[in-house]
Amino acid sequence: MKIGISTASLFLRLNNEEALPLLDEWHVPYAEVFLTSFSEYSPRFASALAASKGNVKVHSVHVLNTQFEPQLYAEHPRVKADAFDWLKKAMASARNLDAHHYTFHGIARLKRTFREDLARSAKQTAEIFALCKTYGVQLCYENVEWALYNRPGVFTRLKEACPALGGVLDIKQARISGYNWREYLTEMGESLATVHVSDVDVAGRMCLPGRGTFPFRELFSRLNDAGFCGAVLIENYSRDYSGLSELKASYEYLAELSQRG
Repeated sequence: MKIGISTASLFLRLNNEEALPLLDEWHVPYAEVFLTSFSEYSPRFASALAASKGNVKVHSVHVLNTQFEPQLYAEHPRVKADAFDWLKKAMASARNLDAHHYTFHGIARLKRTFREDLARSAKQTAEIFALCKTYGVQLCYENVEWALYNRPGVFTRLKEACPALGGVLDIKQARISGYNWREYLTEMGESLATVHVSDVDVAGRMCLPGRGTFPFRELFSRLNDAGFCGAVLIENYSRDYSGLSELKASYEYLAELSQRG
């Protein structure tokens, strides 16, 4: 099991080219890089980022969902083609960073006119998966309350047309969705590639892992029993903590806990 931090946890505090060197300084071995703008999909930026990461291994990349992911499912050919061009740029960046997983939201359920068609979405997901695979990257669907995979059962339907689809379990999104995280964990099963972790205190406020009530020992036990060899990554909002030292301490808490067996 790999323990690390998503650079999303440093959003608006440090840019990616500053975040990765900091994680390297902290001896954090794994990271997810949250590509936050179109300029960060360029080969020049990816090369500079790769040169700055030190010993940190980039497990996965993530993008700002609404920039192009929903349009990958568009019916309009030109809209879809443009979205796939941006996907190619993002995957080229992932390859440059030696990242082999892409944390994906897909369709955003933002319009009241949205009509779910999982059979169609599954076929389109297979097309997106195939493009990512040419860059050596596995497409991994994340459970997100406001996106396509907003409840247990959706992942199973998508895998009908895309059997090699990976999964990303997000603890906070499971809570927001009103479903037990264990249901998502069971559904993703051996397809699980990444886990995004955060914590919640007794008042229901999000906080860093180790500062709340989430049962991390149970989570790690379940992951170990399942033979999970992916990454468990801290993904908190930057407003969930005060100083950077708190984020480091949270990583150290998870790293120690994961080694207890």
